[in-house]
Amino acid sequence: MKNIEVEVRGPIADGSEYERALDFLRAKGTYKETKNRVLIDYSTFLPEEGIKERIRDIRLRVTNKVPEIITKVGNWGGKESRKELSVKCPIGSFDTLVETYAVLGYTKGVLCVRNSEVFEYKGIEFAVVEVPGHSYYFEAEKMAHTKDDSEAIHIEIESVCAELGLQLFNQDEFFAYVETLNKEANEVFDFAEYTEGYFANHFGL
Repeated sequence: MKNIEVEVRGPIADGSEYERALDFLRAKGTYKETKNRVLIDYSTFLPEEGIKERIRDIRLRVTNKVPEIITKVGNWGGKESRKELSVKCPIGSFDTLVETYAVLGYTKGVLCVRNSEVFEYKGIEFAVVEVPGHSYYFEAEKMAHTKDDSEAIHIEIESVCAELGLQLFNQDEFFAYVETLNKEANEVFDFAEYTEGYFANHFGL
C-alpha cells in the first residue's frame, strides 16, 4: 500500500500566474477534480507540535462535503515525505467529528478554507490552490511505498517542476508563508465558542 506522501509546494505570484498554470495543466495534463475544502489544523496549538516543530499533523477536514479524519506523521516544511493516515466519514458528520475531537482534548485549531484544481501531469498530482481573497500556491505530490523510495521521487517531482518553471518554497519561505496565512487569511477555531451545528449552518457541511 502506498501511504507515504512525497510532496513539494511553491508560490504562485498572482492571479495571472494562477491562470497561466491552470491553462498549461488543462492543455497538457489530465484533469482529476476540483476540491473545495474546509479544514481545522489542531497541531498548531499543541505545545508538543506547533508550526515548525511538528512531527504529527492532526486535522479534521471536509473536501467537497465529505468529512475526513486526517493525520500525517513526519517532519514538514514545504518539501516532505510523510506517512498519511486517513478515514473518510459520512456526509453531514463534520460537526460530530469536531465535538468528538473536543472531548478528546483537541479544542483549538487553525480554520482554513482552500479551493484547488487538481491535475495529473507526468504521473505527478499537481494542485493549483487558491486561498480565497488572499493568495495562490501549488502542491505537487506522488505516493511512495516506503521512505526509501522518497528521495528518488522528490528528485523526479523537482525535475518536472523545474521543467515547468515552478519555483519551490525552501523551508524558511514555507514557514513564513504559513505564518502570513495564519495572520491574514486563516481563522482561529476555539471550541469554547462553538455552537451546535456551526459548520452545517455556516459552511453547508
